[in-house]
Amino acid sequence: MQNSEPVWRHVDEKAGPAIELSDRVWGMPELAYNEHRSAAEHTAYLKAEGFRVTEQLAGIPTAMMGEAGEEGPVIAILGEFDALPGLSNEAGIAEHKPVPGDGNGHACGHNLLGAASLLAATAVKDYLAANGIKGRVRYYGCPAEEGGAAKGFMARAGLFDDVDIAISWHPSAFAGVNEPISLANTRIDFTFHGRASHAAAAPHLGRSALDAVELMSVGVNYLREHIPSESRIHYAYLDAGGVAPNVVQAKAKVRYLIRAADVQSLNRLVTRVRKIADGAALMTETRVETQVISAVSNLLGNTPLERLMQDSLDRLGPPPFDAEDMKRAAEFQATLSEEDIESAYRKVGMPRTDSPLADRIVPLDSPRAPMVGSTDVGDVSWKVPTVQARGATHAIGTALHSWQATAQGKLPHAHKGMVHVAKVMAGTAVDALKRPEIIAAAKAEHHAKTGGVYHCPLPEDAVPPIGMSLTV
Repeated sequence: MQNSEPVWRHVDEKAGPAIELSDRVWGMPELAYNEHRSAAEHTAYLKAEGFRVTEQLAGIPTAMMGEAGEEGPVIAILGEFDALPGLSNEAGIAEHKPVPGDGNGHACGHNLLGAASLLAATAVKDYLAANGIKGRVRYYGCPAEEGGAAKGFMARAGLFDDVDIAISWHPSAFAGVNEPISLANTRIDFTFHGRASHAAAAPHLGRSALDAVELMSVGVNYLREHIPSESRIHYAYLDAGGVAPNVVQAKAKVRYLIRAADVQSLNRLVTRVRKIADGAALMTETRVETQVISAVSNLLGNTPLERLMQDSLDRLGPPPFDAEDMKRAAEFQATLSEEDIESAYRKVGMPRTDSPLADRIVPLDSPRAPMVGSTDVGDVSWKVPTVQARGATHAIGTALHSWQATAQGKLPHAHKGMVHVAKVMAGTAVDALKRPEIIAAAKAEHHAKTGGVYHCPLPEDAVPPIGMSLTV
């Protein structure tokens, strides 16, 4: 593949430092809102490249924005850099071999995500300067995508109000335009307060907070039969009330993660879950307190931008994987099941081949069957026209949030997929700046879908849960 696009050459020129950044962040995996070293790496990169940097966006210590260019449309390129707990692994080893330490690992590829977005923004900056084109490119360093809803807090604070279009991506097994489907969700802590007593000598005097949590669980389990099929409810015990069975538990806490197709459906489902919590408190004569930890909107698609990005993908072709990349990817694919691999093809609607790495671009009209998750990019998509790519960075069948994803994060095929998707994003940004009618069409469709209104799913009194455990 020849780099026929000038902006792609700018990507190649700056690829080395971006790969090094990705590898450094891989080696310092930090959880949501605690990405201090990773954020410092991104901030230093921005300053070294001459971006005008603003730090601590929306009061979040690990959020930053770098801007370059003068006047003209504002193109936002979004990056992330948070890791996950319990998913560390040695790099490049096709076996489960956790690294000694805190157990964190980049099992969702956010080390690659932030670095590729920074690389794309840098290439666009250089291209605008070299060609005297009016326009501004911004890199938004967005922490805490894994459960922290940082982009929601940033959107609520107005940080995207003057942006014309937003571009992002996510690591995947295939290269293509991301299907703009995700679930709105919220995380709510339910804390039950009861009364301690001796469980044998005075059980009648106790009011068990743990009983209340368990009764809430029973009620939600019955509710699951009567919710829309795309909705999901998950939970985790944060505090079971202690370890002494001869004491009636006076306090217990459970976190519920509730998902639905859109914010309106989410709000209705949350109301029902709250009623179950109130019922559990009534049955046990306890008291329940609730705290919303985070909330995100569903993704909103934008046809003009998706077609524009697909054009870049089609012109660029698949990542330039070589025989050695295929060999290493095959080693990881051998650790996966047939179901893992078949599911990956089914998600993108592509026929299966023998290649362990993606050797084709996913068509925009591919008959996909995605398993739907959630992302705080959804809140940005309700504020401004937004498009996302999928970058082919790991062996086909690799599940995100797995040790296999962590282990592949520094391999050459991950680097090549990262650079490839940076070219896709940079090409999309430059094409949009060259064709103002595309930006106008994107804005018109966005307004038709939203009416120019964004309802943030976060309560007005919710604050970024900095210092709170989010990944239980």
